[in-house]
Amino acid sequence: MTLETKKSVFVELGKFLNQFSEQDTIKKSDVLHNDLFFDDFEKLIHLSQSHNGWYTPEQVYFALQSWAAALKEENITKWLSAYSLDAAENDKTVALILAGNIPLVGFHDFLSVLLTGNRAIIKTSSNDQHLLPFFAKYIIAVNPDFKDKITFVEGKLENFDTVIATGSNNTARYFEYYFKDKPSIIRKNRNSVAVLNGKETKEQLEALGEDIFRYFGLGCRNVSKLFVPKGYSFTAFFEAIFKYQDVIHYEKYANNYDYNKAVFLMSNFKLLDNGFLTIKEDPSYASPISSVFYEFYDDIEELEKRLQADAEQIQCIVSNDLVKNSISFGQTQNPQLWDYADNVDTITFLLTTK
Repeated sequence: MTLETKKSVFVELGKFLNQFSEQDTIKKSDVLHNDLFFDDFEKLIHLSQSHNGWYTPEQVYFALQSWAAALKEENITKWLSAYSLDAAENDKTVALILAGNIPLVGFHDFLSVLLTGNRAIIKTSSNDQHLLPFFAKYIIAVNPDFKDKITFVEGKLENFDTVIATGSNNTARYFEYYFKDKPSIIRKNRNSVAVLNGKETKEQLEALGEDIFRYFGLGCRNVSKLFVPKGYSFTAFFEAIFKYQDVIHYEKYANNYDYNKAVFLMSNFKLLDNGFLTIKEDPSYASPISSVFYEFYDDIEELEKRLQADAEQIQCIVSNDLVKNSISFGQTQNPQLWDYADNVDTITFLLTTK
């Protein structure tokens, strides 16, 4: 398959996904293979929460729309223009060990492997076993040449050349040992932070709420830590995020809120609490679900040095241009195709490993 052929298949997938939204799902006559896939996919969206309690229809629709927006021809072309893919000779078998904390979290790796001409052997997370295999069936229907490029396995991974594995810090140690003889990308826990100075608008703080609450805070791109200047008042922050109060009506989130709040209170920690989110002063980056940590800073330049030193623990930084390479409020869960997890260029890795 030529690169243009491969790109066109994923553009078609984007068109298929674009039909499904929380507000208005519309079956379009010009989308390929709707007769085979549309109704079944709509059912799968609404069954997702029974497979994983965190995968509510709202969250799944958001993930689908995010990928629909990304899989436009101009985006794929811009992303891949940085690489010499047409001249590349790629026929590796790449093992993908995927996470399942948020819907389709491993799709970018899957996409990267196939667009570079390699084969993917995929071990899905037990928490996300249905969405990506459905995508694969659709892709193969659009172009059957992909059939020999995609394999899902449930047991032991065998006969592969390289590996991309995502997990916790604990599983990463296992992966590093088990795959020590293979070229690999091993992803560990990371968290995202926001840097505030008290001059943020209500709209920016509302958008920060999106960075905190999307996917219930389960993603590495969710903001789990706030850096604020000394004397900062959280009143405006709490007022702005009140629009997300309905999150407490989801049982799994509410259970985490009740449990984590109780643990904090029994430990005599000082908390700020609005009934659906607790915030706690803490030097750690990883806060539990339904909680955000915060820390005071004196000097923005010193803070920036610390964030650079801790770069391996941080996925992305949100601010109003207060620190270098930060992104805008509300955009953490809308990465571009060229925004790589852990800042590791997956395409370059796939092109340069033997």
